[in-house]
Amino acid sequence: MRKLKLQVQITVDGFIAGVNGEMDWMTFNWDDKLNEYVTKLTDSIDCILLGRTLAQGFIPYWEKVASDPSDPQYPFGKIMHDTPRVVFSKTLNDIEWHNTTLAKGELSLEINKLKNQNGKDIIVYGGGTFVSALIKEGLIDEFHLFVNPVALGNGMSIFKNLDNKQNLHLIKAIAFPCGVVVLNYEQPH
Repeated sequence: MRKLKLQVQITVDGFIAGVNGEMDWMTFNWDDKLNEYVTKLTDSIDCILLGRTLAQGFIPYWEKVASDPSDPQYPFGKIMHDTPRVVFSKTLNDIEWHNTTLAKGELSLEINKLKNQNGKDIIVYGGGTFVSALIKEGLIDEFHLFVNPVALGNGMSIFKNLDNKQNLHLIKAIAFPCGVVVLNYEQPH
């Protein structure tokens, strides 16, 4: 069975965005080792999941990057553009993005259907409401939390909707020179 992996930037106090959606706190002066970590994680997947809100910015951004070979992010942009994507939405009836399908059914059923397909693992990048629902339902198998060296005091949490405690098992923790610490957990099933 394929695993569903979460890759997300997060603050030390557990927020993925500020109160008004601010994301200007993220550290992007990544070193080669952190870039290698992301490359290895990306190489392990062949499907990207997104909530509607994030998809509306994510997909056009990476489509633009993938169309410009002079862009320094071009190689990664091609991966983000060429990897099949599934957008989860209750409000959209169709989508026009390349290589993207729409999922409108019950979350657990849709995710389990994807996990039972042949292929590599699946990654979810967000957004916050969508990821919160996945966490609440216990559908994420691996967490890759990119903890940035900043505290906001208040903001958007992906863990706020939990009804019950979820125990996670630490696979590894890696500190990078830029100050980001990647915490990699798995959810015991």
